[in-house]
Amino acid sequence: MRLGLLFSLPVALVFSTSVGAQSADRDVVAMVERGAAVMKANGKDTLIKKINAKDPQFAQGAKYIALRDAKTGIVLAHPYNPSLIGKDLTDVPDAMGKRYRREIIELGRRQRTGWVDFMYKNPTSEQVEAKKVYVMLVEDVTVEGYQ
Repeated sequence: MRLGLLFSLPVALVFSTSVGAQSADRDVVAMVERGAAVMKANGKDTLIKKINAKDPQFAQGAKYIALRDAKTGIVLAHPYNPSLIGKDLTDVPDAMGKRYRREIIELGRRQRTGWVDFMYKNPTSEQVEAKKVYVMLVEDVTVEGYQ
């Protein structure tokens, strides 16, 4: 009996982590879809204002959306780091040297939607962490959902 519990515990932990990750993925996709709907209904400027104002529909702690011009790579909106707005960071690599922002733009152009993985140095913990972003091309911008 104890042996069965010993082996089932790691499986349960992996399963619960996987379920939690899937839930977070769905939340981010839904946030990006909401952003796309606002942009289509009310225009890009309205969505930019909402994101930059940290509207809770689009900024929920580690989950948030940002906008990037798909032609120039310039950041148009960011809820937590306004110093990025107006900058082209396309070729600035992540913590492991990957040019993930270029991958975001190319993915949007090629597939219109999808995920990009990257490594990020957390400014709070100073630790390098795996992150991912869900990308949706809408008109001439990428709506990017981070988690």
